[in-house]
Amino acid sequence: MNKIDIRTVDVTQYVHPLREGGSLPAIVKADDGFLYVLKFRGAGQGKKALIAEFIGGEIARAIGLKVPELVFMNLDDSFSKTEPDEEIQDLLKFSVGLNLGLHFLSSAITFDPLVSTVDAMTASKVVLLDSMISNIDRTAKNTNLLHWNNELWVIDNGASFYFHHNWKTWESHLTRTFPLIKDHVLLQKATQLNEAAKEIQQLLDKDKIVEIISNIPEDWLISEADTMLPEEMREAYITFITTRFSKIDLLIKEAEDAR
Repeated sequence: MNKIDIRTVDVTQYVHPLREGGSLPAIVKADDGFLYVLKFRGAGQGKKALIAEFIGGEIARAIGLKVPELVFMNLDDSFSKTEPDEEIQDLLKFSVGLNLGLHFLSSAITFDPLVSTVDAMTASKVVLLDSMISNIDRTAKNTNLLHWNNELWVIDNGASFYFHHNWKTWESHLTRTFPLIKDHVLLQKATQLNEAAKEIQQLLDKDKIVEIISNIPEDWLISEADTMLPEEMREAYITFITTRFSKIDLLIKEAEDAR
């Protein structure tokens, strides 16, 4: 099984904001010469959205889905000083430190359920992924999928793991399934859920889940609003994902019933 190797790069240029994103992500250039979509720690959902984005993306990659490379991105305080737009200026100021970047897929187009094609196996894997990570944001209104080089790419998993916005009740989520799968953009095309589950079970195990969680930057797990320690949060994420993973048959039934 491939080891996760997350690179850390420095932001060297703020290119332009992506105003279609609710959290105002931006295209930036890094010191490795590549362009990235930068997700800011200072945006609305804060560091928790970065954690969800990171875990969701790396689980998607582990089960064989296409995901742009994820990198940790250092942002220094020089950018906010030269930015004329006050809203962006504040965002840059509150995001100094370690953020998350996705490799920018130049000329990629947003997946459109009416015209884009996707094979049943890929659709089934995405549906099961989103059931496992409780991703509420992969609907026809906002697909969070791209078509690039004739392949489907999974992006924007930041709305997943919504239990972590209230750690006091996180354990109550362990017994739940994911009824919101009924709104999933790929549900109608996901006709190979059993086959997809078998493949996922071969590609993802507890060691891989632990490895992904261990790569979350410590700093992202520290918040004045939370009483849990970072290590307790890591354990909670591992418990949640492994519990979901063990209930994959229930998730399949729920998705099939919804379809």
